[in-house]
Amino acid sequence: MGTGTLSIDLAAIAANWSALDRFSTAETGAVVKADAYGTGIGRAARRLAQTGARKFFVAVAEEAADIRQAIGPDPEIYILSGHMSGDTDMIADLHLIPLLSSIDQMLRHFEALPGTPFGIQLDTGMNRLGMEAGEWEAVKSLVLPQNPMLIMSHLACADDPSHPMNAQQLAAFIEMTDGIDAPRSLAATGGILLGPEYHFDVTRPGIGLYGGLPFADATPVVSLSLPIIQTRDVLAGESVGYGNTWIAERDSRIVTVSCGYADGILRVMGPKTHFFANGTAVPVAGRISMDSICIDVTDVSDLPSALELLGPQQSIETLAQNAGTIGYEILTSLGARYSRRYVG
Repeated sequence: MGTGTLSIDLAAIAANWSALDRFSTAETGAVVKADAYGTGIGRAARRLAQTGARKFFVAVAEEAADIRQAIGPDPEIYILSGHMSGDTDMIADLHLIPLLSSIDQMLRHFEALPGTPFGIQLDTGMNRLGMEAGEWEAVKSLVLPQNPMLIMSHLACADDPSHPMNAQQLAAFIEMTDGIDAPRSLAATGGILLGPEYHFDVTRPGIGLYGGLPFADATPVVSLSLPIIQTRDVLAGESVGYGNTWIAERDSRIVTVSCGYADGILRVMGPKTHFFANGTAVPVAGRISMDSICIDVTDVSDLPSALELLGPQQSIETLAQNAGTIGYEILTSLGARYSRRYVG
């Protein structure tokens, strides 16, 4: 097989949800947008539903079809982008709940699907999605009699517990929603870890379900092994890869593995990243290409048929550091060419 194998531990996803549920003083939902952060939206949602999740959050309506098929008609599926033009039939057919983030969306939903479920998204300072305080004040007397299923906002700096923005947004959310007889939600993974004052009625863990920070105690979910497609001997002074950026300082053995930046192995991470051969760290040799990566295995005596990139020795957060990014990007970038193997 010429493609890498991405192993996804569904039991680990379930364990992470259960752990965050124990932290939470509210009902715990599950964010499964972006193909469940690259792990497979249908399988992840089914396992989370079996574990106890009854509220699911996606970015756009199109992501909901696989979830509804996997979990059946009863669990609630919320659309974080709200009710967009063209979504009406899908919202109705799949019994979705748009989180309306503007007056335009509110009018669209009330006119197209009167009497059907909806939620409200408020902006408490992130300036990304949601009605600002003035907008909300102008329409809430129209909205609240329609019994919104959820009123939510999103924290901008929850991964930094000491950041003053957390308390600022909490205060704004309380001011905008206090006394309202509707379920409220403010906390995703980072917000759950900030403490119970951020939990309200529903929490929405996302990255923590899939093994990423800020949930430092998360069980790892993904591992990635890549097949060796060629082995060659390189003499001292010869170069490897584009641009001649790597030149052998000694006679070396170089292998080429089948993957590259087209598969989410970001080009920028190359100089700091190691693969693992039976537990031995081996460095990237030269630039990461679109479909292949060269690796120096000179010091490996018993060469396996595949090298490991993600696993016990190296996490998504290590790769993120190497690339100057975050674990979210590493997970969601892992490409479609991998053979996905589900365990647990």
